[in-house]
Amino acid sequence: MTISSYHFFSLMVLFELGTTVIFGFGTDSGRDAWLSALLSSLLGGILIAGYVTISKLNSFGSLVGVFTKLFGKWLGTPIAWLYPIFFIYTAARIICDLRFLVPLTLLPKTPAWFFIGMLILLFLYVLYAGIEVLFRITGVLLPILIIFIIFETIVLLASGSLHSDYLRPMLADGFGKVGNSLWPVGVTTTYGECFVMFVFYCLLNKKGNLGRVSVGAALFAGLLVVLFDVLAITALGENLFQKMIFPAYTILKLASVEDFLENLEVLGAMYFMCSAFIKVAVYLFAAVFCMRELTHASNDHPAIWITVLLAFFISMTMANNLSEHLQVWLGSLANFVVVPMYVVLPGIILVLSLLGKMKTRSALP
Repeated sequence: MTISSYHFFSLMVLFELGTTVIFGFGTDSGRDAWLSALLSSLLGGILIAGYVTISKLNSFGSLVGVFTKLFGKWLGTPIAWLYPIFFIYTAARIICDLRFLVPLTLLPKTPAWFFIGMLILLFLYVLYAGIEVLFRITGVLLPILIIFIIFETIVLLASGSLHSDYLRPMLADGFGKVGNSLWPVGVTTTYGECFVMFVFYCLLNKKGNLGRVSVGAALFAGLLVVLFDVLAITALGENLFQKMIFPAYTILKLASVEDFLENLEVLGAMYFMCSAFIKVAVYLFAAVFCMRELTHASNDHPAIWITVLLAFFISMTMANNLSEHLQVWLGSLANFVVVPMYVVLPGIILVLSLLGKMKTRSALP
């Protein structure tokens, strides 16, 4: 089974958008949030280029294989186990996003356990269908979402809801807020998480395109995030943009053209449901693949049920409210778990891979 460059690009773009399109990016930066998003995409592209380099130096081997190769079986295996566990936890966090977000936006009277349960059944279906199906789904979804984003922008412009002066003055409070939004959350939340795509690098049919596809997807997704931030800031103003939990969703309520084109919230619902679904599915697939390799299982079925049920249980019990849920990710988790998993450890294996390559070259006659 091999995946085309287009489908790989589509999956990466939708994965990187995730729930960012609805929660907003860099809201703490105020009117300069779009600048935080732009700089994060550039730094994120460099980080992803590092992931690609690791894969190339290790002959596009699996994530588990790379750790056991570089650290040895006794140290590499426990480290490798950290990743499927963290993938399941992260998938549960995104499901928890939906657990709080859907009742506030779409289904206020529907019990959370019910629609999350329906999502879990859908995840089971996709996991049994196979990773190729997920890639093909994203190939269809991406152009549709791009068309809707363009349509939303045109409608907001036509309705007179956007005010370019809300973006000025730029960097009025210096670079401090922008810098705080960049690291660690800005770079790691959207782009550092792409380390999970390492699991699927070996599936790309033209592996020479891996760098262009991966970095290009990061930059393209970054431009879409910048657009969402610019639309939200120019529609709401700095103060409301910072206070709103779902700024990208809120601005769709402002769109109105001649009392005809109104109530475009369904577009926002489509954005976050599609991108969140894709992101959770990627994490679950990655966890299943890693667990299968680590346990030497003959098929994926046991790992599928374990990952999905764990993700459901964790998502329903990890937080009592949205504020508590967001604070955990933006606080201690980002600094003490995400950075080591997506920056420090990949940095170490990059150095070890480079040293190994140099040693191999020096040994040649």
